[in-house]
Amino acid sequence: MDADAEHRTHPWTASREADDDAWAVDRLPWPEVRRRLARDPRLLVSVGSLEQHGPHLPLGTGTLIAEHVVRQLSRRLGILRAPAFPYGVNLRGSDRFPGTAGLRRKTLHRAVNEIFASWEDHGVAEFLVVTASRSEPHMDALLMALTSDARTTVIDLFALDVSRHRAAAGEPEHAGEVETSLMLYLRPDLVRPEAVQDAPLEHRAVKRYVGGRPLTPPESTQGVIGRPSEGDPERGRAILEAWIESLLSLLSPPSSSGSPSGPHPPVDV
Repeated sequence: MDADAEHRTHPWTASREADDDAWAVDRLPWPEVRRRLARDPRLLVSVGSLEQHGPHLPLGTGTLIAEHVVRQLSRRLGILRAPAFPYGVNLRGSDRFPGTAGLRRKTLHRAVNEIFASWEDHGVAEFLVVTASRSEPHMDALLMALTSDARTTVIDLFALDVSRHRAAAGEPEHAGEVETSLMLYLRPDLVRPEAVQDAPLEHRAVKRYVGGRPLTPPESTQGVIGRPSEGDPERGRAILEAWIESLLSLLSPPSSSGSPSGPHPPVDV
């Protein structure tokens, strides 16, 4: 692969990475962190997972997606961001796939509480937690995060409505159309199209999950629920833009004209 091709497979250029570093807690000395928190005491935190995403997507898919959204929001809003937390509570049945590693709900809850307590002592007044997980215990652990005075807002990306951008809207999925589209756009070098296998749920199974049963990849699949063959990089771009526009509207302080900072441009390829 030539240098130009290698560059095209990643959405972040060297100059953009340098710009991102200006808002990354782990890339700044502590006096600069203190100054930025004094100006805006919010902190963006991406919480991912190390979990199987079928035979065609990397185990870090959830982390890569959440971290990308947090980078965009951090740069656009001028808010500090923490390093991605790459472990979560995985879907039931995922532990049979090599490489998958997760935490119990109470362990994730305890870890988040302890980390947030340190940051709150340093002046963080609101934690903006972004995650991309369909595990209910994972979400419960984050929603129950305890702080002394700081506010915690948990954003589940999969709860944001992007049905207009999906070919198979309404179907439960894991490593299906949405995540495959996102990864084909963000990191096509990590996707293995030759390994894509569809595993749509039967109607009876769909009703079970819609009725509140935990989402679990059936034993007969390789960890997939849904139709990853519908994955498309342009669909992934559209989903990301919809998510980011929605979150910019939610998190941006009103300007003097009464509107946020303006429309979000297309995510860089």
